[in-house]
This record gives sequence, structure tokens and C-alpha cells, in this order.
Amino acid sequence: MKIRLLFACLLVLTPIVRAAETVSLAAAANFVYALDALNAAFKKSAPDVAVTVATGASGSLVAQIRNGAPYDLFLSADLDFPQALVKSGHAEARSLTTFATGRLVLWTTKPAVVLDSVTTAVRSDAVRRLAIANVDSAPYGRAAKQALEKLGVWGDVQPKLVIGENITQTAQFVETGNADAGFVALSLVLSPKLKDRGRWIPVPAELHAPLVHGAILTTRGAANPAAARYLAFLRTEPAQKILERFGYAVPGR
Repeated sequence: MKIRLLFACLLVLTPIVRAAETVSLAAAANFVYALDALNAAFKKSAPDVAVTVATGASGSLVAQIRNGAPYDLFLSADLDFPQALVKSGHAEARSLTTFATGRLVLWTTKPAVVLDSVTTAVRSDAVRRLAIANVDSAPYGRAAKQALEKLGVWGDVQPKLVIGENITQTAQFVETGNADAGFVALSLVLSPKLKDRGRWIPVPAELHAPLVHGAILTTRGAANPAAARYLAFLRTEPAQKILERFGYAVPGR
């Protein structure tokens, strides 16, 4: 009798521990630094939700999702890749949200590289190695190719090209000096890690298709309320202010 009474008391006194909600993000590599600030802000509004992040080229993340990677929410550097997931039955069409537009810049850490214009810089003898992200899987790489083609220098720079798997690796080539210059996301060079490194000039937006970024719930994420909360958070003022700080344009601002 005493044992049963003691057990009942323990049940009353023992706190009930709820399993934390989780959301798994697959995010384009251009968000790698912005996500630290975004996740910290989200944590303030949703302290009960744990966020995990995987970053990479948008096209590579699409392949992972199609192969069963357990991601709830996909943040893409374009709209084509989320729409491709919808067509293949791996994402929820109604959840597709446009939440930011990125900017492409030409960046260098080498003092000898003159950044008067994109054309003169990439043709310069001071730029022997020019970094660019994968043009098939990374939207920023595709945009860089479009810009170089419109400027009529795509053929000229072929011997100089160093290809990054994604835009973060492309920036690493420039940061470490393994490339003399490179086409990277503005969000990277404005990040606390890189903002005091080197010099950059914007690539005129009319030279490439807009880098409109879309977020979408995967079929797995469509059943996860925490993922829907994060998706909605991306359109809130705190999130928009963070995105603007990293150089993104946001809808309605």
C-alpha cells in the first residue's frame, strides 16, 4: 500500500516533459549567414520549436528531397526548383511563397583587381581565376552566366572559370584567394563574417533573370504545424528587416 502511494506521489510531482516541435529546413546556400539571424528571431516567437538546417545548391537540395531527405521546408534561390518539386509530387503547391529577391555581385579580395565595371574586371589580366557557382544547380551561377553572355564575354572567360558546387563554396574560393574574383550573393558579402573583406560591385539586375526566392512546404512538411509557422514567419516584419539587412529585397517593402 505504501509503495503504491509513493508511486502515485511521484507521478504527481514529476513534471510532464513535452517533446519539442521540430522543423527541418533545406535552404539555398546564399542564406547560410542570414539564417543564423532568422532562426534566432523565429526562436523568440516560437521558443518551443527546434530548427535544423541543411544548406546547398537549390538543385542539389531538390534532388535530396526527391530521394527522401527528411526536410519540411525548402528555401530556394529561385521559383523554378520549388515548382519542379510540385510537379514531381514532393511539395505542397498552395504553400509556395515568394519572400525575397537576391542580388548578384562581383567580389574580390585582391588589391590588384580593378572593379570599374564587370566587363573590364573579368577581362583583366589581374583576374586569372574567376569563380562562379554551378550554372545547372545554383541559381546565382545561372544568373552570372546570363550576365556574362549579355555582356558578350562568356566565351572569353571560359579558361578562367573556377566552378563552385554552390554559392557559399564560390565565395570561399574568393575569400581564400584561390580565385581572384567571383560572382557571389550580396547577402554573403554583407554578412558579419565577410563584410570587411575585399571590395565588390553590383552586377546590373537587367543582365540576368530576377533572383526571386521561394519557400515551399514539402509533402512531409505539409503535415508539420511547426513548418507552417516558420513559413508564415518569413513574411513577418522582423524576418523582412533581417532579409533587408542582408541585401535582399522583400515583397511589399
